[in-house]
Amino acid sequence: MSKRVSRREFVTQSAVVAGAAIAAPQVLSAQSPNSTLGVAVIGVGGMGGYSVESGLAERIVAIADIDEGKIADAMKKIGSRQTTAAPEVFYDYRKMLDKCKKDIDVVLIATPDHNHAPAAIRAINMGKHCFCQKPLAHDIFECRALARAARRHKVLTQMGNQGHCGEGLRRACEYLWSGAIGNLIETHTILGRNFGGKDGRLATKPVPPGVHWDEWLGPAEYREYHENLHPFSWRTWRQFGTGTIGDMACHCMDAVFFATKVAEAKKLSMECLNTNGGSEEMWAQDNIVRYDVPARGKMPAVKMYVYDHEGLIPPVMKQAATENELRPSEATLFVGDNGMFWTTPYAGKAMILPRAHGGPIQDLFYCIKNGGTPCSNFPDAASPLTEFALLGHLAQHAGVGKVVEWDVRRMRCTNMPELNVHLRRRARRGWEV
Repeated sequence: MSKRVSRREFVTQSAVVAGAAIAAPQVLSAQSPNSTLGVAVIGVGGMGGYSVESGLAERIVAIADIDEGKIADAMKKIGSRQTTAAPEVFYDYRKMLDKCKKDIDVVLIATPDHNHAPAAIRAINMGKHCFCQKPLAHDIFECRALARAARRHKVLTQMGNQGHCGEGLRRACEYLWSGAIGNLIETHTILGRNFGGKDGRLATKPVPPGVHWDEWLGPAEYREYHENLHPFSWRTWRQFGTGTIGDMACHCMDAVFFATKVAEAKKLSMECLNTNGGSEEMWAQDNIVRYDVPARGKMPAVKMYVYDHEGLIPPVMKQAATENELRPSEATLFVGDNGMFWTTPYAGKAMILPRAHGGPIQDLFYCIKNGGTPCSNFPDAASPLTEFALLGHLAQHAGVGKVVEWDVRRMRCTNMPELNVHLRRRARRGWEV
């Protein structure tokens, strides 16, 4: 698979955050740098806490969440710090956007994955700038739809893969592009999770007090409430989460995707090398997927291996970790024909590339006020990266040992057309993308 290299030839970059901006800056807003943005927050619990905290630096005009307890906590925090009028409160983000659209400049979304695209597309179609936590969407069709809408309405957008705003990915890209480890042959990425299972739907339980269940379901097919959904474990379930690869690849494969310029490939293939369990309701676990990306420009073909967790990693990665006293968890090993390069989760403290202006939401706010392009914007960065991650689902659906051929331009699986049914889900009426 790869040659043995000495400790001298092995380069380590430890990381906390990382990121890269690829698109050229362009001025899309005449917003004054001194003005205050009207912020709407969709989802105020969990990662929504970052949205609330960021919105308080501007002016929060409305919030939406399905959990009355989370709303109460958020309103207490906002009330203690915001001197302007209290935000309007909603349980349905569609109603919030319709009623408050005149007061909203930017929408911040931190819901379970299945509501990302339905919320974002409505904000964008109203001409609002938009932030959305990763993964950008629940399926590949939604990724493309959001990218098209953002271009059409000329709004600024940003995905919440936090590492993309930091220094590390830029340094990693620049280091690898300089040829420091020669031609890149393969990469190995640990996602560090194992969402999924093999069982069916659980027994029906009463909806917890204060939870607005129909609004939580949003575009998903209606089901009665059961445990292991709200507020966290929805990641395991096909209708709501995107499994391990959907949840974590937008973080852990961020550097891989941009450093290897995968977006320039017109075709690529995927193969599932290992999987376990899975059912009509739950994602499979213990997955290993290999992406085969053909030559792009001066870059040779590269094989990209992605592992749900560290228990699945190959000898080359174990050897590199042992010899260099590294912990193989949420990390990537880049293997070149002249050495190796190791990054931790979001690409490492791994300069020529544009830098971001703070975290994902802060970078978005800066660009709205001052012009420029957010570094993880939907059309150029977030949509292609998320689509690449979700292609792993096609390999998992195909099963172990079956190579799936993907045509990027046509957005089609060409050799196994039966897999194309997984490119777009069927949304409930009123929640379509």
